[in-house]
Amino acid sequence: MVMPFGKKANPDPQRGPATIDFDALWEKALEPFIRRDLGFQAIRADQEIGALIIVEMIERLAVSDLVIADVTVPNGNVYYEVGVRHAARETGCVMIAAEWSRQLFDIDQLRRVTYPLPEGEITDDTASAIRKKLNEKQGLVKLAGGKSPVYQCLPWYPGQPEEEKRRKLQQFVDELTAFQTEVRSARKGAKGDRQKLARELRDKYAARADLEPVATQLMYLLRDAALWQDVFDYIGSLPEKLQTLPVMQEQRSLAASKLGNHAQAIAELEQLIERHGDTSERRGLLGGRYKKLYTGAEDPDEKAGYLDNAIEEYSKGMRLDLNDYYPSSNLPRLLRSRGQEDDEAAAQAAASIALYAVERARARNPNDEWINPTLLGAAFDAGDLKRAKALYQEVRKTGAPKFHLDTTVPDLELSVQLTPDAAVKAGLATILEDLKRLAQP
Repeated sequence: MVMPFGKKANPDPQRGPATIDFDALWEKALEPFIRRDLGFQAIRADQEIGALIIVEMIERLAVSDLVIADVTVPNGNVYYEVGVRHAARETGCVMIAAEWSRQLFDIDQLRRVTYPLPEGEITDDTASAIRKKLNEKQGLVKLAGGKSPVYQCLPWYPGQPEEEKRRKLQQFVDELTAFQTEVRSARKGAKGDRQKLARELRDKYAARADLEPVATQLMYLLRDAALWQDVFDYIGSLPEKLQTLPVMQEQRSLAASKLGNHAQAIAELEQLIERHGDTSERRGLLGGRYKKLYTGAEDPDEKAGYLDNAIEEYSKGMRLDLNDYYPSSNLPRLLRSRGQEDDEAAAQAAASIALYAVERARARNPNDEWINPTLLGAAFDAGDLKRAKALYQEVRKTGAPKFHLDTTVPDLELSVQLTPDAAVKAGLATILEDLKRLAQP
């Protein structure tokens, strides 16, 4: 049995219990099912006395008659061991998962047997229901006889591939390397040429749009050039298997919003969260769509409602991942705009979280192009004129994608409006005008 051990947090608690006791799941449901219902001797590696070294672990995965893997939560060890078994034996590997769970993309494409898991502590009634569902129509037994995807996709495996297949792989690698070089060149082109270069690459590689790395990089190239209609149309032109990737759905909703379809973008993002789970990025994108509705609304009640929604979504995103500075960096000026009791304290807390998160991100990836625009927003919020001037010079020197600048400018405009000191406000307004000129094509 391949599965997590101990209590594990559910990465998507809106769709199931907050924590799952996998030891109780094993003892009350899975071990009795394997032993009594299937007639196998059942073992878990973590029950061994002493460490089970990787050689022994791989050996067990290879020689066991049946491997059952619980993929309810994304677990690196479980995913790795499933891959080992798929490569080691042609049949005899079955994945199981709670009915409400969502798997990562590669695993999500593979068949599995699902079972009810309404609570994390595993009552006797739940254990009985799990055994009943796993026995249903002998679904698990039937899947055990199916070929592993490795043997199914590679008719020559475990032998050696034909030389022609090696040659095709090398050709593909060479083409992909050349493509990535062209993408980097387009990003470094003269500011006035970047939109033209992005469209030329999209057209040049239209025939390779079925390849995920090509489609993804072209989509981001168009997005960073702020070609929103192109982004929306390009994603819509992709094969369905790529259109349905979560990252493509996220960016399609963003493009829809940039084109003025904020309600459509909100609906698509909510559906994405329902199907694939919650993330700080998705909540941040939702917050951004409500922020757009807030800035554009004229009716006072509507405006207040949209502001509340934007703050709520950004706050959810911040709580989901304190290391992601995107949601937290948007909260201070929105909270100060609302001005309710405790909003100023909440704004200061969010600003501190955002600062720590962005400094951590800079230490991990100094090339993150969102860092300087985000720090610039924090300097404006704090009324730190000296810091704002220095960061503007950094943005001017290193450059920033048009999309980043277009997103940053409205936030800085709001910061200037909220600045109480007249002299500081005038200084920030001058920097803002300089930044607007940088954002021009």
